[in-house]
Amino acid sequence: MKITAVRAHALSFPLDQALWTAQEALKDSSMVLVEVQTGDGITGYGIVHGASLKAIADWVERFGELIHGDDPLAHEIIWNKLFNLTTPRPRAMFGVGGAVPPVPRGARPQVMAAIGGIDIALWDLKGKAAGMPVYKLLGGERRPVFTYCTGGYYPRDATIESAAQEMAGFVAKGYRAVKLKTGGFSVEEEIERVAAVREAIGREILLMLDMNAAYGLNDCIRFARGVEPYHITWLEEPLHWYLQPKDYVQLAAATRIPLSHGEREIHRYTVRDFIECGAIKYLQFDSTRAAGFTESLRVAQLAEQHGVFVVPHHCPEIHGHLVVALPEVGYCVESHASDTRDPLPHHVFPERVTFRDGFIHLNDKPGFGLAIDWAAVERYRVR
Repeated sequence: MKITAVRAHALSFPLDQALWTAQEALKDSSMVLVEVQTGDGITGYGIVHGASLKAIADWVERFGELIHGDDPLAHEIIWNKLFNLTTPRPRAMFGVGGAVPPVPRGARPQVMAAIGGIDIALWDLKGKAAGMPVYKLLGGERRPVFTYCTGGYYPRDATIESAAQEMAGFVAKGYRAVKLKTGGFSVEEEIERVAAVREAIGREILLMLDMNAAYGLNDCIRFARGVEPYHITWLEEPLHWYLQPKDYVQLAAATRIPLSHGEREIHRYTVRDFIECGAIKYLQFDSTRAAGFTESLRVAQLAEQHGVFVVPHHCPEIHGHLVVALPEVGYCVESHASDTRDPLPHHVFPERVTFRDGFIHLNDKPGFGLAIDWAAVERYRVR
């Protein structure tokens, strides 16, 4: 089996209104859909997120030329071949012997996203070649995957009451866990907001908080102590982007609430430091943002060795396969209760996963079980 073509489809679905986290505005639902074709007629599909879509798609297709003719089942070999392009190699800058020059440092986020999209497509292809779902390739079994619903974003007219009503609405739809975006208002307002949400959803529903790196260490300690009475499952990305594992250690020592991190990391080496420092209890590495499913497996295995729960960020149709293959630490996946916050997957993958009674249910189709609606791909293609 040989790779004969790699294609990237940049897709975007504009939201009705911009939704803010504490960090940035979300104006659309977007992805790059990656296709890896083989001469045997098997095609694998990958999903990757990031910006800019065009830059990521360009890197996917550039890398596709480099892996043309390679064995698609050798995903480790291909991953390392592409990742090694991010580092200097002897005389590579001159292209001696056909060597590819190192990719620019400024392009690393897009390059890691492109590697991730190709890698996920290779895993999908591997499952199809074996005639089994990815979770079964990994030694897992088909079982319900606990899920939470994310909301509490900040539209321009956001209020404490609107966040509480939204979260209560998720519970009414059958969710047993919800995640609230926080950090967009003052510390005092956010504590009041969390209290209102807890009252609206009841005591039995799990409540996670996602700060999107809103706080310095002292403000975060003040916030954490203020929300401790409301039975919080985790504080996610609590500290400013430039703060490091040592700062997370100090925060963990100052609050009873477990910490969650990993979404913004783009490879296993920084994730390693956050896990080994002992500060985080939940790992949220996102294979659809950087580095792919192969890297997710590496960081998940390290997390398991340290008793850290694996709770991947976003994309349950991909990450559900990882969680069910980790019986000791595979805990949950993130999802959305409707197609208004993240509509694109609902349109492009009409049979991706089903939700019932607080759990998602994977199908038993080979690979990741993604059926593509190509009419939707054309409708939302970035021209």
